[in-house]
Amino acid sequence: MTADPFQCRCVLCHDYGDRDEADRMDLTIIENVQRHGWHVVMVPEDDIGPGFAYTIGLAHAHNAPELAMFGLDIQVMHRILNRLGEKSAAGGVLADGQRHPDVVDGHQVALRQVDLRWYRTFFGQAIGFYRRPPFLVLQVAWPDAHERFHWDEQAEVRHRESQPQLWLPPREHPVGIWTTEL
Repeated sequence: MTADPFQCRCVLCHDYGDRDEADRMDLTIIENVQRHGWHVVMVPEDDIGPGFAYTIGLAHAHNAPELAMFGLDIQVMHRILNRLGEKSAAGGVLADGQRHPDVVDGHQVALRQVDLRWYRTFFGQAIGFYRRPPFLVLQVAWPDAHERFHWDEQAEVRHRESQPQLWLPPREHPVGIWTTEL
Protein backbone atom coordinates (compact mmCIF):
# COMPACT_ATOMS: atom_id res chain seq x y z
CA MET A 1 0.00 0.00 0.00
CA THR A 2 2.58 2.59 1.10
CA ALA A 3 6.18 2.51 2.26
CA ASP A 4 4.96 2.80 5.87
CA PRO A 5 2.72 0.02 7.15
CA PHE A 6 -0.86 1.13 7.68
CA GLN A 7 -1.84 1.36 11.32
CA CYS A 8 -5.60 1.41 11.47
CA ARG A 9 -6.96 4.19 13.66
CA CYS A 10 -10.62 3.56 12.81
CA VAL A 11 -13.51 3.59 15.26
CA LEU A 12 -13.57 -0.23 15.25
CA CYS A 13 -9.92 -0.58 16.26
CA HIS A 14 -9.89 2.22 18.86
CA ASP A 15 -12.38 3.51 21.37
CA TYR A 16 -12.38 7.29 21.15
CA GLY A 17 -14.92 7.60 23.95
CA ASP A 18 -17.74 8.74 21.68
CA ARG A 19 -19.29 5.50 20.45
CA ASP A 20 -22.61 6.37 22.08
CA GLU A 21 -22.75 9.50 19.88
CA ALA A 22 -22.69 7.56 16.59
CA ASP A 23 -25.56 8.57 14.31
CA ARG A 24 -27.53 6.34 11.96
CA MET A 25 -25.03 6.81 9.07
CA ASP A 26 -22.06 6.03 11.31
CA LEU A 27 -23.77 2.85 12.52
CA THR A 28 -24.61 1.81 8.94
CA ILE A 29 -20.98 2.30 7.88
CA ILE A 30 -19.72 0.30 10.87
CA GLU A 31 -22.22 -2.50 10.24
CA ASN A 32 -21.34 -2.74 6.53
CA VAL A 33 -17.60 -2.74 7.23
CA GLN A 34 -18.04 -5.51 9.80
CA ARG A 35 -20.36 -7.55 7.57
CA HIS A 36 -18.91 -6.97 4.07
CA GLY A 37 -15.43 -5.53 4.63
CA TRP A 38 -16.34 -2.05 3.32
CA HIS A 39 -19.13 0.45 2.83
CA VAL A 40 -19.77 2.60 -0.25
CA VAL A 41 -20.80 6.22 0.35
CA MET A 42 -22.88 7.51 -2.57
CA VAL A 43 -23.31 11.24 -3.14
CA PRO A 44 -25.90 11.81 -5.90
CA GLU A 45 -25.60 14.44 -8.60
CA ASP A 46 -27.28 17.70 -7.63
CA ASP A 47 -27.39 21.40 -8.60
CA ILE A 48 -23.85 21.84 -7.29
CA GLY A 49 -22.23 19.11 -9.36
CA PRO A 50 -21.87 15.52 -10.54
CA GLY A 51 -22.27 12.60 -8.21
CA PHE A 52 -19.47 10.61 -6.66
CA ALA A 53 -18.94 7.53 -4.52
CA TYR A 54 -16.19 6.20 -2.31
CA THR A 55 -15.38 3.26 -0.09
CA ILE A 56 -14.81 3.17 3.65
CA GLY A 57 -13.34 0.10 5.31
CA LEU A 58 -11.01 -1.45 2.72
CA ALA A 59 -7.99 -0.17 4.64
CA HIS A 60 -9.38 -1.55 7.92
CA ALA A 61 -10.54 -4.94 6.64
CA HIS A 62 -8.01 -5.65 3.89
CA ASN A 63 -5.10 -3.22 4.42
CA ALA A 64 -5.97 -1.87 0.98
CA PRO A 65 -6.51 1.61 -0.45
CA GLU A 66 -9.93 3.19 -0.28
CA LEU A 67 -11.45 3.89 -3.70
CA ALA A 68 -13.30 6.91 -5.08
CA MET A 69 -15.15 7.47 -8.34
CA PHE A 70 -16.78 10.52 -9.90
CA GLY A 71 -19.20 11.59 -12.63
CA LEU A 72 -21.27 8.48 -13.38
CA ASP A 73 -24.63 7.36 -12.03
CA ILE A 74 -24.10 6.54 -8.35
CA GLN A 75 -25.48 3.00 -8.75
CA VAL A 76 -23.00 2.32 -11.57
CA MET A 77 -20.14 3.67 -9.46
CA HIS A 78 -21.34 1.56 -6.53
CA ARG A 79 -21.13 -1.61 -8.65
CA ILE A 80 -17.67 -0.71 -10.01
CA LEU A 81 -16.30 0.10 -6.55
CA ASN A 82 -17.70 -3.18 -5.23
CA ARG A 83 -16.03 -5.12 -8.07
CA LEU A 84 -12.69 -3.51 -7.26
CA GLY A 85 -13.30 -4.05 -3.55
CA GLU A 86 -13.92 -7.74 -4.24
CA LYS A 87 -10.61 -7.92 -6.15
CA SER A 88 -8.86 -6.36 -3.19
CA ALA A 89 -10.59 -8.65 -0.68
CA ALA A 90 -9.48 -11.64 -2.76
CA GLY A 91 -5.86 -10.57 -2.38
CA GLY A 92 -5.48 -8.42 -5.49
CA VAL A 93 -3.24 -5.40 -5.06
CA LEU A 94 -4.70 -2.06 -6.17
CA ALA A 95 -2.11 0.65 -6.75
CA ASP A 96 -1.47 4.04 -8.32
CA GLY A 97 -0.98 3.86 -12.08
CA GLN A 98 -2.71 0.51 -12.60
CA ARG A 99 -5.29 -0.09 -15.29
CA HIS A 100 -7.99 -2.71 -14.87
CA PRO A 101 -9.66 -3.92 -18.08
CA ASP A 102 -12.07 -6.32 -16.39
CA VAL A 103 -14.13 -4.01 -14.17
CA VAL A 104 -16.45 -2.13 -16.57
CA ASP A 105 -18.10 -3.95 -19.46
CA GLY A 106 -15.53 -3.80 -22.25
CA HIS A 107 -13.72 -0.78 -20.80
CA GLN A 108 -10.74 -0.30 -18.55
CA VAL A 109 -10.45 1.92 -15.51
CA ALA A 110 -7.29 3.62 -14.28
CA LEU A 111 -6.24 4.13 -10.66
CA ARG A 112 -4.62 7.37 -9.52
CA GLN A 113 -3.52 8.22 -5.97
CA VAL A 114 -5.51 11.09 -4.46
CA ASP A 115 -3.55 14.02 -3.04
CA LEU A 116 -4.15 14.22 0.72
CA ARG A 117 -5.27 17.87 0.43
CA TRP A 118 -8.56 16.75 -1.20
CA TYR A 119 -9.64 14.47 1.65
CA ARG A 120 -11.61 17.06 3.64
CA THR A 121 -13.42 18.21 0.50
CA PHE A 122 -14.66 14.78 -0.59
CA PHE A 123 -14.10 12.11 2.07
CA GLY A 124 -15.49 13.50 5.32
CA GLN A 125 -17.24 10.29 6.36
CA ALA A 126 -14.03 8.31 5.80
CA ILE A 127 -12.15 10.79 8.00
CA GLY A 128 -14.87 10.29 10.62
CA PHE A 129 -14.39 6.51 10.45
CA TYR A 130 -10.58 6.53 10.44
CA ARG A 131 -10.42 9.71 12.54
CA ARG A 132 -7.45 11.00 10.62
CA PRO A 133 -5.32 10.35 7.61
CA PRO A 134 -3.16 8.70 6.52
CA PHE A 135 -5.34 6.26 4.71
CA LEU A 136 -4.66 5.90 1.03
CA VAL A 137 -7.39 6.77 -1.50
CA LEU A 138 -7.19 5.87 -5.18
CA GLN A 139 -9.36 7.64 -7.73
CA VAL A 140 -10.96 5.20 -10.17
CA ALA A 141 -11.02 7.01 -13.53
CA TRP A 142 -13.23 5.84 -16.37
CA PRO A 143 -12.63 6.45 -20.09
CA ASP A 144 -14.83 7.92 -22.80
CA ALA A 145 -16.22 5.82 -25.66
CA HIS A 146 -12.84 6.07 -27.43
CA GLU A 147 -10.91 4.79 -24.36
CA ARG A 148 -9.53 8.27 -23.58
CA PHE A 149 -9.27 9.32 -19.97
CA HIS A 150 -10.25 12.76 -18.73
CA TRP A 151 -6.63 13.91 -18.50
CA ASP A 152 -6.06 13.20 -22.20
CA GLU A 153 -6.10 16.37 -24.31
CA GLN A 154 -8.02 14.51 -27.04
CA ALA A 155 -10.90 13.71 -24.69
CA GLU A 156 -14.06 15.76 -25.19
CA VAL A 157 -14.45 18.74 -22.87
CA ARG A 158 -17.57 17.20 -21.31
CA HIS A 159 -15.61 14.07 -20.40
CA ARG A 160 -12.64 16.05 -19.08
CA GLU A 161 -14.99 17.97 -16.78
CA SER A 162 -16.94 14.89 -15.60
CA GLN A 163 -14.20 13.80 -13.17
CA PRO A 164 -11.72 15.72 -11.05
CA GLN A 165 -7.98 15.19 -11.22
CA LEU A 166 -7.48 14.52 -7.52
CA TRP A 167 -3.88 13.38 -7.91
CA LEU A 168 -3.07 17.05 -8.53
CA PRO A 169 -2.78 19.39 -5.56
CA PRO A 170 -5.90 21.60 -5.35
CA ARG A 171 -3.96 24.70 -6.41
CA GLU A 172 -2.85 22.95 -9.62
CA HIS A 173 -6.27 21.51 -10.52
CA PRO A 174 -7.94 23.06 -13.59
CA VAL A 175 -10.65 25.54 -12.56
CA GLY A 176 -14.12 24.08 -12.92
CA ILE A 177 -17.00 22.40 -11.16
CA TRP A 178 -14.66 20.41 -8.90
CA THR A 179 -12.86 23.48 -7.60
CA THR A 180 -15.76 25.88 -7.08
CA GLU A 181 -16.05 24.90 -3.40
CA LEU A 182 -12.36 25.57 -2.67
